[in-house]
Amino acid sequence: MNQEEFEQAAADAFSALPEKFRKKIENVGFVVEKEARPAELKERGIRYRGILLGLYQGVPLTKRGVNYSLVLPDKITLFKKSIEQLAGHNDQRIKALIQEVIYHEVGHYFGMSEAQVRLWEQRRKSRTKI
Repeated sequence: MNQEEFEQAAADAFSALPEKFRKKIENVGFVVEKEARPAELKERGIRYRGILLGLYQGVPLTKRGVNYSLVLPDKITLFKKSIEQLAGHNDQRIKALIQEVIYHEVGHYFGMSEAQVRLWEQRRKSRTKI
């Protein structure tokens, strides 16, 4: 999948988020990078050859106070190479994985811990299988 197609898949995944979530997302940049930098992996305790699909960087909504203003945008990064490899370079699986990563990182934006995000993902997946 080329860069433009990947970015379009990410935009489509964001558009597929429930409206009640999309309406609350403000001042967030979504970017696609080829792969995570070694420092990003190290900061998150990911060892050599570990995989990072996405990354939320910013101040979660739950941590913002009344004086939170005039700040740089938060950032959600998708790591193209990792996503493509995990999806076996299959376009449909890449799109599905992009959607999962967007949901995951948006969960962090809303202030969910890693454990809370994983539980949210499990619940979402179990509802879509019915």
